[in-house]
Amino acid sequence: MKMFGAFVIRGMGITLGHFVNSYVQGVKRKLGMANGNGTHGADASGIFTIQYPEQRAPVPEKFRVLPVLIYDEPTGDVRCTSCGICAKVCPPQCIWIVQAKGEDGKIKNKPEDFFIETNVCMNCGLCAEYCPFDAIKMDHRFELSDTTRKPQEVQNLQNLLVSSEYYAQGHPRAAAAEEAARAKKAAPKPSAPVAPGVIPPTPPTPPTPPPAAAA
Repeated sequence: MKMFGAFVIRGMGITLGHFVNSYVQGVKRKLGMANGNGTHGADASGIFTIQYPEQRAPVPEKFRVLPVLIYDEPTGDVRCTSCGICAKVCPPQCIWIVQAKGEDGKIKNKPEDFFIETNVCMNCGLCAEYCPFDAIKMDHRFELSDTTRKPQEVQNLQNLLVSSEYYAQGHPRAAAAEEAARAKKAAPKPSAPVAPGVIPPTPPTPPTPPPAAAA
């Protein structure tokens, strides 16, 4: 069982480490033990400057902005089954789904369309956490400004779709863990072990058909 507040203490430790390291790097630069004047780029440590947008800071894997929908490559199958769990757990209720129907009018387990109102989304990640099919995930893209007067505030299915390879590039550890869990679930279950000294039952022998009558 994890200690209560362990992640809070861990986060404070990371912040304290950055604070102390900024002074360590400053002393090293004054003593000539480090090159540069504080402008080093995204791989620097201590106090540094990033020349954005030419340089970009590394984004943590658990960093989240807006949700996206995953489709598997190379099949192109969308993982979403339009079960509606993400819409139910969404605190600001910014997700709504149009369920697909066949020619006979029966409902299919896939979305006809999927909408997310981006200016309402609070980036909490509950939709991705509760999705039982790993179909909706939180993306890292934060550059969402638009040159038009009214940006596209509602994203539809086509705008939300990203490939499983794209998701794995930004979330390598999470994608590997999810793939291992799916492989374990799909693997055949081992047969029950036989107790020592117990002879397993022999399957019955099929009856021998009677000989054909002579002509």
